Amino acid sequence: MTETAPARTWTCVVAEDEPLLRQALVAELKRAWPGLQVLAECEDGASAVEALAEHQPDVAFLDIRMPGLTGLEVAAIAAEASPRTRIVFVTAYDQYAIDAFERGAIDYLLKPVKPERLDATVARLQVRDGQPDAAALAALLGQLGALPRQADAPEPLTWLTASAGRETRLVLVDDVLYFQADQKYTTVVTADGEALLRSSLRELLPRLDPRTFKQIHRSTIVNLKAIAGIVRDDSGRGTVRLKQRAETLTVSQPFMALFKHM
Repeated sequence: MTETAPARTWTCVVAEDEPLLRQALVAELKRAWPGLQVLAECEDGASAVEALAEHQPDVAFLDIRMPGLTGLEVAAIAAEASPRTRIVFVTAYDQYAIDAFERGAIDYLLKPVKPERLDATVARLQVRDGQPDAAALAALLGQLGALPRQADAPEPLTWLTASAGRETRLVLVDDVLYFQADQKYTTVVTADGEALLRSSLRELLPRLDPRTFKQIHRSTIVNLKAIAGIVRDDSGRGTVRLKQRAETLTVSQPFMALFKHM
C-alpha cells in the first residue's frame, strides 16, 4: 500500500503596526489556516525586513502603511532577501489601488479583514504553491510607488529639539546626517556634532520625509543626501561613507536592497 506524503507545513510573517489589528489578523489566520505557523509578528517595516531575512517564510502578510519602511518597501526588499516568500498586502485603500492589485494578480486583504475574503486568499495561496511571480510584484510596486499621503498623516518634521549636555539645541532636519539608537535615547548627528533626542527611532520614522531618510539598520536611519558611497562586503552587508563625517555606518544585509540602483 502506498503511503500518503504528509502535508507540508506553511510558515508566515505578519507585519501590522496597530497591535489590535495585528492580533485580530493572527487570530483569523489560525482559524482559516490551522496548520500555518506564524514565525514572527512585526510592528514596523524594519522588524519585518529582519524577520523575512531570518525566517524565509512561505508567506508575508504586510500592512502597506507602517512606520518607516512601508509594506511596499518591505516587499521590494523581500524580493531579494527572501525571494521564495509570497506577499499578501493588507490595505485600507480605495478602488484605484484595488484595481492595481487585481491587474497584478497579487493577493491582498482589505481592512477590516473579513473571514470569507481571508478564506479565499488562503485557498489561492495553497493552489499557487511555488515561486512567487517576481515580475507581477515588481509591476505592482511600480504602480503603487507614488502613493498619496494620508489625509491625517502629519507633515514631515523640519526641526528638532535636542540636548547636548546642559544646552538645548534646535536642529534643522535637513542638516541631520543620521540618527542612531542609543539605549533610551536617539543620537542625532550633524556635520557640527552630536546631540540627544528623547524620541525612539520608531517614533521618529513616521515624522521624517521617506524620500530623504531611510532606515539601514535596526539602530540607524541615514539621510540619503549625506551619503558619499556604499561598499558591499562578502557577507552581503554594506558600509556607508558619509560626505561630512569620518565614521562609517553599517547597512545590515536585508537593507542593502534599498541601494541596488545606487
